[in-house]
Amino acid sequence: MPDRERDAYGKPLNARPRDGLGRPLARDAIGVERIPEDLRLPPHESIARAQQLLDADMPFHAHEILEGTWKDSPEPEQMLWQGLAQLAVGLTHLLRGNAVGARSLLEQGHDRIHGYEVDPPYGLDVAGLLVWSQELLDRLNDGDLPPSPSAPRLLG
Repeated sequence: MPDRERDAYGKPLNARPRDGLGRPLARDAIGVERIPEDLRLPPHESIARAQQLLDADMPFHAHEILEGTWKDSPEPEQMLWQGLAQLAVGLTHLLRGNAVGARSLLEQGHDRIHGYEVDPPYGLDVAGLLVWSQELLDRLNDGDLPPSPSAPRLLG
């Protein structure tokens, strides 16, 4: 068994290629371009790039963009960015057919962004995201696993 890939600090890496939903592929497969783990974008850039990825049916990658912004966000915005990242990864689980994971992450994301709809920063459509996530949660709670849910709209 070959040694595991490691970064310059000895931290284990998973250098395997990934598909559009972030699932690992065989080492010799050709995957989609990955988001660098240390990528940190300012909020407006993060929103624009995440929306492009959501529209391209790559919510796992959108999640990674949003997660980077969450890690650099000021304390009052951390719940918002964490919630946005969780909505994206919840959609990832839904598209992978994992209803349990989708429900859990969509609920967490929904709950975290709730409260930001009154005066949403950066032009985010928090009210629309709450409606979008609640509709998916209602379907999941009714036992319906939507085969191709719509991508959320981050901006109003």
